[in-house]
Amino acid sequence: MKAILMKSTGSTDSLQLSNIDEPEISTPTQVKIKIKAAGINPIDTKIRRNGSFYQHPLPIVLGCDGAGEIVSVGDDVSDYKVGDEVWFCHGGLGQEQGNYAEYTTIDCRWIALKPKNCSFIEAGAMPLVLITAYNALFEKGRLQAAETVLIHAGAGGVGHIAIQLAKLKGATVITTVSSKEKAIFCQSLGADHTILYTENNVADTVNQLTAGKGVDLVIDTVGAGVFQQSNACMAYFSRLITLLDPGEQNLADARMKNLLIGFELMLTPLLKQLDSARDKHISILNQCAQWVEQGRLKVNISEVISLDQVSKGHKKIEQGHSTGKIVIEL
Repeated sequence: MKAILMKSTGSTDSLQLSNIDEPEISTPTQVKIKIKAAGINPIDTKIRRNGSFYQHPLPIVLGCDGAGEIVSVGDDVSDYKVGDEVWFCHGGLGQEQGNYAEYTTIDCRWIALKPKNCSFIEAGAMPLVLITAYNALFEKGRLQAAETVLIHAGAGGVGHIAIQLAKLKGATVITTVSSKEKAIFCQSLGADHTILYTENNVADTVNQLTAGKGVDLVIDTVGAGVFQQSNACMAYFSRLITLLDPGEQNLADARMKNLLIGFELMLTPLLKQLDSARDKHISILNQCAQWVEQGRLKVNISEVISLDQVSKGHKKIEQGHSTGKIVIEL
């Protein structure tokens, strides 16, 4: 089968279209899937640059997100059958095969039926960002109706999903963007206020919008600098959830405000094979599938590329030029 192999760490030159053996079912609980679409995420580019999470020899196949059709099932699989259309976030971290490939095999406990009204391209774009945004907002961030949340980088993969989920909860959403076009995009998703951070002081604007109180929750999808700046945007006893390593921080202001600081790394259940957390991931996908089918949640696809254009997709993500998600169609 065709697959993109990461043959070394470093530049996108390490990603090469290759022919490899088609995977076959090896345990009774596995299913084999013909992959129809695979999302590209920032974690893919980081692994390409820095190496995998495992002491596993190269080459490896990247790609956590996928959607496709089941073509065979193991002897103990009862909840799925051949022909079922599924979506999933599994593999691609350096040990198990990822989804930049035509086929994969996955334990059936890591998959869910994709939304009925959703194309494979849309479904392949969503699992990682859905689980990340949901956990950051609701599991870690404990967002409640009538609260105000600041979502950094609202036009990004996680950000544009988080805006919609927060509005489903009934929250007021403030988001930061880098351009007027992205501001219009975020407003179309329901954002109540957009801040063009290239032209405005984010903390000053947030405090004006909240009458000096600050927000109840911040979702940091950017990293150390934004993490530190967010302190000035926050109410006393509020919550700050970051998706990235904040680095060394001066937390004196955060301590004075009694902030609750949390981390969201949705890859932990995959990396550590945590069954209870895996089940939570599937529960989130099932809940989000209902919202997609109801027309209350959607993904923005900025570009659809072919398997031999993966290097181009990685470059766009690293340059920060994408709005929403880039997806490989197989």
